Amino acid sequence: MRSASPLPVPLPAPSPATVLSPMLERLAAERATGALMRDCGTLYLADGEVVHAESPATPGIDVLLTRGGTLHRDGWWDAVAQAGAHRRVGRYLVDSGRVAGGALELCHLGVLYDAAFFALAPTRTPARFRYGVAHWIGPVRPVPVDSVQRETLRRRELLDRIWPEAAGDSAPLVRTDCPVDGPVPPRQQRVLECVDGVRTATDIAQELGRSAFHTLVDLRRLAAAGLVEAVRQPTGPAASATARIELPEITADPDVALLRRLRDALEAL
Repeated sequence: MRSASPLPVPLPAPSPATVLSPMLERLAAERATGALMRDCGTLYLADGEVVHAESPATPGIDVLLTRGGTLHRDGWWDAVAQAGAHRRVGRYLVDSGRVAGGALELCHLGVLYDAAFFALAPTRTPARFRYGVAHWIGPVRPVPVDSVQRETLRRRELLDRIWPEAAGDSAPLVRTDCPVDGPVPPRQQRVLECVDGVRTATDIAQELGRSAFHTLVDLRRLAAAGLVEAVRQPTGPAASATARIELPEITADPDVALLRRLRDALEAL
């Protein structure tokens, strides 16, 4: 008599992926088209996929194309003038021969993942979605929402492995007096030369025409080596004086910015 084959051992269920934005998940499920606006950036969707992203924390595609030498600045503004209203700037750049299709796609993906990393940062402010809104760059290469979230998480983990202190990600940076043990790699050296006690990581990325995330990687490596640190904020009476709130003068004109914030908050509710 043949012995009964052993029962398979049940495997543990895979842990659910971290959802960075429940609203983004819902919009992907309903194949929505429009702009998801968050504190640190905007994600543009078409049929539930991310087609573009932008953030004030990172240089735009125009900076990376022109500062990197791929495109002359006059050629960029010509494309915006000719195709911006039709939301086909990317297509115009390729069709006119100003930028190769592969080069545009690589640059666009870099900008998309870069801006999405900042746009999906934790926030307590409700996100807003405007249906039907499209970006003027036009279609280049859509990316699934799951891919954007996985890449954002991967980048967060990478930064934490390099150096867990995030204070220097947004504050002005200053060089330390720590001696350099060995030669600094050329890429990091160019970043180090921009550290002046005033510039932030975003300022340095704009100055060099580079990805803001990869600038953060270089800065965290420099911080791990003890070569840079965030500018320390004043404490005590000096801090109280610095943090004093200046009230605007009362005028007959309404505060337009305040009214817009109130309108956006009401729309979010």
